[in-house]
Amino acid sequence: MKKRFNRVVAATGLLAFAGLLQAENIQGRLSAGDMDKFLKSARIVTTKELSEGVTNSRRGTLSDGSMTHDAHIQTIHEFKPVYQTPRGAELNFMDSWKFNVAGYILDRMLDIGMIPMSVERKVGGSSGSVTWWVDDVLMTEKQRFTQNTQPPDPDKWSRQVNIVRVFDELIFNTDRNLGNLVITKGWDIWMIDHTRGFRTSKTLRTPENLVKCDRYLLTKLKELNKAELNARLKGYLNGMQVDGLLARRDLIVQFFEKEAAAKGEDAVYYEYLPRK
Repeated sequence: MKKRFNRVVAATGLLAFAGLLQAENIQGRLSAGDMDKFLKSARIVTTKELSEGVTNSRRGTLSDGSMTHDAHIQTIHEFKPVYQTPRGAELNFMDSWKFNVAGYILDRMLDIGMIPMSVERKVGGSSGSVTWWVDDVLMTEKQRFTQNTQPPDPDKWSRQVNIVRVFDELIFNTDRNLGNLVITKGWDIWMIDHTRGFRTSKTLRTPENLVKCDRYLLTKLKELNKAELNARLKGYLNGMQVDGLLARRDLIVQFFEKEAAAKGEDAVYYEYLPRK
């Protein structure tokens, strides 16, 4: 796990007082534990409101005296019995910072490595999520789409997009807008902002988005079990949310196994994870 996380750190970069360190100079510099400690305890020096989104999120600059880095701060935690959306009324609507932390933990359980670390922390007296700010950003998917910028490696891009689609079906993400897919200069996709995921529905939201699946991801999906999910996600997901996630997992696995049986495994499965 540590070696894999160091690859994630190397992809994002760190902003230190000495200046902007290049990715190749920080491999192994910060472990998952060190990053977790920094996000939870470093002093929040400044914050500013973000213009994108509707969750009152902020970009904060954190410092522990020897290192400085930005983070995405969200403290929203709202529940509505009925919420009107463009797709119709949603019952038991929840918009919560807790799902950012749950999304990161689930990403680690599946060994995807496409969601930046997100931790629970008190900010201004309120509990919230503090998420590592992705560095070395080239653009968002919204910008790429608007500018019609084509990825240099279409096959790599397609494989990442299919992982995003599987993950969003798994968590029943109702707010995967193009602005919360971040693209780095190496054309790696990072998924951010999951405050409107993890619904209790036991059906898939947009099953037509499922096209192909990484073989390793399918294996990790099959390994998910209720006991471990309850233990790892305690405090972030309730029992009904975990049950919904597992029901959707079953549908995703069944879908791809049926597709593979009909079309052949090579037409449905591919190799991408773990990220090199």
